[in-house]
Amino acid sequence: MKRIFGASTVRGEQRSRTRNKQHKRSWLSQPKANWPPLSKSGISMKLIETKRGCQHFTFEHNRDYQKVQFDFLDAVESLNPNNITAVLQLHPYHVDSLTQLSDVCKMSEDLQMASELIERALYSFECSFHTLFNMTLGTCRLDYRKAENRAFYLALFKHLTFIGQRGCYRTALEFCKLLLSLDPDEDPLCVLLMIDFYALQAKEYKFLLRMYQEWEIHRNLSQLPNWALSVAMATFQLSREEEAEEEDADDLLQRALIMFPSVLFPLLDKCSIHPDKEVENHQFFGPQAQVSQPEALGQLVALFVGRTSPLWKEPEVMQWLERNVKAVLDRVDQGDPLVEEGRKKRQLRYQGTPRNIYRHIIVSEIKDATAALPRDLANAPVLSYDPLPPANAIISYTRPQRRVPAGTEGEHSTLSLFLRSMMPNYNTQQVRQISEGAVGGQDTDLHRGIHALMDAMRDLLTNIQPANVPREDGRESDEQEWDDEFD
Repeated sequence: MKRIFGASTVRGEQRSRTRNKQHKRSWLSQPKANWPPLSKSGISMKLIETKRGCQHFTFEHNRDYQKVQFDFLDAVESLNPNNITAVLQLHPYHVDSLTQLSDVCKMSEDLQMASELIERALYSFECSFHTLFNMTLGTCRLDYRKAENRAFYLALFKHLTFIGQRGCYRTALEFCKLLLSLDPDEDPLCVLLMIDFYALQAKEYKFLLRMYQEWEIHRNLSQLPNWALSVAMATFQLSREEEAEEEDADDLLQRALIMFPSVLFPLLDKCSIHPDKEVENHQFFGPQAQVSQPEALGQLVALFVGRTSPLWKEPEVMQWLERNVKAVLDRVDQGDPLVEEGRKKRQLRYQGTPRNIYRHIIVSEIKDATAALPRDLANAPVLSYDPLPPANAIISYTRPQRRVPAGTEGEHSTLSLFLRSMMPNYNTQQVRQISEGAVGGQDTDLHRGIHALMDAMRDLLTNIQPANVPREDGRESDEQEWDDEFD
């Protein structure tokens, strides 16, 4: 064949067949036919220890991957989005580049590409799993304090969010279970604030109630608004399925409303329901309930309302809620001791917001919740590919110091400012000063810059192919190695 058609033609056909072969089997994502082959990503996984029946693993970066990571940070600091695309072109499975550009796709409302980039990041991770890393056991642990592990957490979180947006709630629930199992004690991304939502959407009511019973003892789930109300909802839905009495569901809902009265009005508003005069004029659910609640509780309430309000729009559910709101007002007027008990608990138990809850709010991107963030955090620099790293983070390797090229201080295009916000030294005050007195048109510049970047990314993802590296003897390398890798 080589004599007839020539060696380069035959090799080109071999490369084409190789690229069309199915990728390595994956549980976390569905590899696409146009994805480039993945041989050695530079990421590996190590078993650290086995303790109390749990296997503790960690991801590691080899020297080559560390250099790519430094190139990525240089690209972000350059304020030129094309440089990030260039990193991805040379290293199509670099996780942070994929995660970062996924966020850019979301800004451009290209959710399909944003989701695919996260899937590719997960595929890169999965191909580097240790042979003993079994996701189905629930006993594999990853320390969130290590940056190499945090990227995996973040990719899983974003992936299950995309899955949920497509209506695949049962699958999203299973990813919640996986994410929670990696560190159930610390729960660094606060899966407990959303797993109830996906369980309700998937109609896994018995699972939700069983988890509540098992975790309430040591995690006090009833002190989280989402759990108090979701357990009531699950009990109500089960009673409907089984055509049973709703007394237990009524009691749980009334207790939840007594404990968290500030939930009602925002929830009704989100559902486009106006309360009747009796409820509207009663001080228990009135404006005072919003003003008097601690800031930390307000953030949890905003997160719950922003995420789960669609579940409460069902007519039967709204009638059930209305009936029990009236029952709560009767208990308040009669001086039920639970009312005063709930007031004292609210003032004592929500004195501050843990860092992992802030991290969850930022990554979730639920407007109701992000609007409730304190000003000092809203103005603080947040790395979108590593939001709010732990204060006790474990640093495996450090980036060499790099001088800022002269003349770049004056570059402040809108898209560049977006990229600059990813860096730790981002100064919001300086940005405000730059923006003062500016004539309109920055939104147009931002959209123009994003669309230009998106066009470049689409071209990259469509046409990217592995480089044809010459062999040491000067001849082109054949691609038998790729065939062996994916057979």
